[in-house]
Amino acid sequence: MSLFLTKSNVITYTVNKAVTSNLYISVQNGEVVINAPWYTTNAQIQRVVEEKKQWILNKIKEYEIACEKKKAYTKLQTITVLGKQYDLVVAYKGRKAPTLNFESNQIQVMLPNLFKKMENTEIVTILMNKMYEKIAEQEIERAMEKTRILMDMAPEDYEIKRMHTTLAKCTEKTITINPNIAMYDRETIDYIILHQFCHLKYKNHTKSFYNMVKNYMPNYEQKAKELNGMTY
Repeated sequence: MSLFLTKSNVITYTVNKAVTSNLYISVQNGEVVINAPWYTTNAQIQRVVEEKKQWILNKIKEYEIACEKKKAYTKLQTITVLGKQYDLVVAYKGRKAPTLNFESNQIQVMLPNLFKKMENTEIVTILMNKMYEKIAEQEIERAMEKTRILMDMAPEDYEIKRMHTTLAKCTEKTITINPNIAMYDRETIDYIILHQFCHLKYKNHTKSFYNMVKNYMPNYEQKAKELNGMTY
């Protein structure tokens, strides 16, 4: 390990020498690594570090800021959005209204400071429901159009409505879809919508019904297993 000193900063870096023709610098998790050809002298490495000094310091600063942001959040639980798991985390800040953002593998909820001494479960639930509704609107519209083109048929109307244990249902001419459908990956969403389209022709789960489903989605049984316990 080596040190590079400036008037106000110390850059600590590790040098890895190998049979390579290029010298390059990387900053990973706040650590500076110099990968260089085996014949590179210390003076040459120091000169490159000097040339890239500001870039290195900026990268280190970005990492430190990211770490500080992570410390500010408290994990509440793990949730699933479009088949991918995220840590649901919460923090407090001087602002008027709650906000929700996706950041890497996190869903970050920022609440006003006045919520610190209050039970925040209800407000977080409201924010999560709104997030699912927003995602569901886009995904259902996508899946409905895809299925309409595939099957050359469509319901007269559809609606998005929160239901307790039912993901979707089909009445005479209308399909109703639970916004919690946004928890599942896109192929599973496609299957749920296809399933409801088939109910436009077959009201019950007969052999003819499942033959129709299989005709349009041969691997539907795999998706059906993922929905075990849910009504649709």
